[in-house]
Amino acid sequence: MNPKISALVLVALTATSWAQKAASQTASYCDDLKRVAALAMSQERFASVTGKPRQGNFSDATLTLTGWQDCALYGATTYTCDSISLNSAQAAEQAQADTLQQVKACLGEGWSESPYRGSANYVVLQSALRPVSITLSTDETDDNKHVVRLILFVRRE
Repeated sequence: MNPKISALVLVALTATSWAQKAASQTASYCDDLKRVAALAMSQERFASVTGKPRQGNFSDATLTLTGWQDCALYGATTYTCDSISLNSAQAAEQAQADTLQQVKACLGEGWSESPYRGSANYVVLQSALRPVSITLSTDETDDNKHVVRLILFVRRE
């Protein structure tokens, strides 16, 4: 085969591989998460996505992250969603690690892990550009299933 053609084929295959890898790392909920982060910093915060009231200071969120469940708002500055139910703590820990990478890839530069962790079962991402943070934690449900809980909140500065 002609060396120039071989080089072009290699470049094309490499580009395709990179595109597939990038697409696989892009979470289905990425656009939803970007919208939630933008709402957190808007003047009205989450008012446009506030649904029916729940017990306490919670209400349903009408904007849910694709593939997530039980999305809710707490007060005017906190948005939360749970992942699908998982059968073990180990599966939840792996899902948390995967979600961390997906969220970082989705939100891009300007978001970094906080070095301050109070527990091994949660991680905090902070925006360097805005006073918004995301906590990813694992939790056990009442029916002994496990979830990853995403909490996006406006930090007080």
